[in-house]
Amino acid sequence: MAKRLTMMILRNILIVPYIFITLMRYARSTKVSEEKKYAFIRKIGYHGCKCGNVTVHGYGFDNLPAQTGYIMYPNHQGLFDVMGLVYLNPHPFGVVIKKEAYNVFCLRQLIQTLGGLFMDREDIKQGLQVINEVARQVKEGRNFLIFPEGTRSKNGNQPGEFKSGSFKAATKAKCPIIPIAIIDCYLPFDTNSIKQVDVQIHVLPPIPYEEYQGMKTTEIAAMVKERIEKVIKENEHNFN
Repeated sequence: MAKRLTMMILRNILIVPYIFITLMRYARSTKVSEEKKYAFIRKIGYHGCKCGNVTVHGYGFDNLPAQTGYIMYPNHQGLFDVMGLVYLNPHPFGVVIKKEAYNVFCLRQLIQTLGGLFMDREDIKQGLQVINEVARQVKEGRNFLIFPEGTRSKNGNQPGEFKSGSFKAATKAKCPIIPIAIIDCYLPFDTNSIKQVDVQIHVLPPIPYEEYQGMKTTEIAAMVKERIEKVIKENEHNFN
């Protein structure tokens, strides 16, 4: 991660102070609109990708519902996943991320600016509170992103276990589930290289509440993972 991140910073050195000061301010502000905050984060993503030798290929973004109030469930490969999704998705969304990220300087402010939530995976009560809060906000029309694996996969394009508990937010909100297949997103920050890389983000057709209503969350998790794995297998060699 260090080499590419350093390159991104050096190539944007003239605007880094502005980015840093604005990020600190937006992270604390309740007066700046979600749209304005999100547009700012997208600019960071744009400059980061452009100066970091990363090309993000997006597919199926027309599958995103026109009406807000849905949850995206992608496989999780690395620290670039959220940046890639922000870079391609014009619609603001919050993200649920593990509490350990709260102690990572700048990453904490990025998540706060996105209106995200930090989850303690070891605290069942706090985790349930986060799930309930996501469901409440989604019912009110916000979009969210939850990584069902809970942590990034260490096996490249092979997803890990999808935790069934992460789908409780969707069942409580009775909202569309958007499976997202992420391919090669571990390359930008999880390999010690600055060479040009191509990453792919595939938005799959939504799963409406009527389709998964009555299913156990373990069954929903298995269904979403199966659909994502199918797309990964079909496309993982596109740029190799």
